[in-house]
Amino acid sequence: MRGKPGTVKRPEAERAIRQLTHEWATAHGVGPGSVEMPSFSAFHRWVLGRGGAAYFQFRSTLGPLEDAESWFDQELRQAWRN
Repeated sequence: MRGKPGTVKRPEAERAIRQLTHEWATAHGVGPGSVEMPSFSAFHRWVLGRGGAAYFQFRSTLGPLEDAESWFDQELRQAWRN
């Protein structure tokens, strides 16, 4: 059974968000464990601008944006913020 067109499954979204986090960080000069807090909202806008809205449309108990922000923080070693 397939989901709605334009949506992805959670594991696929997680892989993409984690990879895109590193692409965004490189493009914006943000390193893992950076003292300054990376902006998830800036990352989210960047992904949307690249046509990645589907990566934020998956089934989730907490909500797709909350999961995506958690993965973003983990990849940038900012999980202590959560």
